[in-house]
Amino acid sequence: MQDFNLHELPNGIRMVHKQVVHTKIVHCGFVLDIGSRDEKPHQLGLAHFWEHMAFKGTHKRKAFHILNRLDSVGGELNAYTTKEKICFYASVLDQYLENALELLTDITFQSTFPEKQIDKERGVILEEMSMYEDSPEDALQDLFDSLVFPNHPLGHNILGTTETLRSFGRQHFLEFVQQNLDSRRLIFSCVGNISLKKAIRLAEKYLAPLPSFRAERQRLPFSGYSPVQEQQERSIMQAHFAMGCPAYPLHDERRLPFVMLTNLLGGPANTSRLNMALREKKGFVYNVDASYTPYIDTGLFSVSFATEPGQLQKSIRLVEREFRLLCEKPLGSLQLHAAQEQLIGQLAMAEENNASLMLMMGKSILDLDRIDSLDDIFGRIRQITAAELQDMACQTLQPANFSSLTLQPLQA
Repeated sequence: MQDFNLHELPNGIRMVHKQVVHTKIVHCGFVLDIGSRDEKPHQLGLAHFWEHMAFKGTHKRKAFHILNRLDSVGGELNAYTTKEKICFYASVLDQYLENALELLTDITFQSTFPEKQIDKERGVILEEMSMYEDSPEDALQDLFDSLVFPNHPLGHNILGTTETLRSFGRQHFLEFVQQNLDSRRLIFSCVGNISLKKAIRLAEKYLAPLPSFRAERQRLPFSGYSPVQEQQERSIMQAHFAMGCPAYPLHDERRLPFVMLTNLLGGPANTSRLNMALREKKGFVYNVDASYTPYIDTGLFSVSFATEPGQLQKSIRLVEREFRLLCEKPLGSLQLHAAQEQLIGQLAMAEENNASLMLMMGKSILDLDRIDSLDDIFGRIRQITAAELQDMACQTLQPANFSSLTLQPLQA
């Protein structure tokens, strides 16, 4: 990335900043290298619960005052939790950046986790769990994670379990924060028409006074994968299917070519191979996705779709046929060029979204300790060869090594 700046404070907190002119909106947030994979067995769901509780009270604000602080000036305050990250972020008119930074600092580092609010928010998250259970697409992905990563934190549902959720009290949150919060593993990221001088001044004002948090946490690496096939019956109309296996981790040099291979196979474009084979030519599915999620020590590749039960096996065979074609026949020069330009265009468009750019910057510094420029990424994409993609397909797209999960309608 061009024109970004990295500034480290004495307490170890780093700020990454990019000035973008011709916009009145500034996006900023904290990206914490803490996620659901950092939970111990009795803490399942606690990272996500913390994300909710950050909005429920600090030493100087009650829940309403937290929500109203940016709402009153037309801004947005939000958060999310993944397997490896928690993010608290905001979008406001640039004149209210200081308001946003002060509030984000307050909810990230000064939450009090009031017991009454814990009881109330517990009910909200239990409703969220029920909502996901009622959505086969969401339930499929969570269940598939547990199939590929059994008895490992990466396989646990981010929302936790009803048993663990009902057990949490204020002390559980305080202990989890103490066990995981480390100034060296959190980033404040800022994108907007804000000068570096102003960004540093505000960071020094609100972030420098924070203590230096330290946590000697070790993540459990994943190993010992073996493929599993599972079927479950549900009160649903369609059959929902997922197949896949562990894939390349974040630091693997093959990650970018595999992103391209996954995108070619089942990315967002209407002309992806799986969309053409299953939807456009046969009309078997409304949507089919191939996805690749890299983690620090491993990754996950999967293909998922929903179809009429009678078309499930035909659809699976079509997917496996596309795997074989990628293994047996290298892309022609025009196909390779089209695949390269497609991915390049998608990445360029993604950087146009400044909110996503802000979050990406923070995650990239945490995970890779760098932010690659688009030109560098584009250059690497254009160096990917057809032979490289074919070899990678032969190594990874092997159904015999895949786990699979099928959610089927109840049998009459």
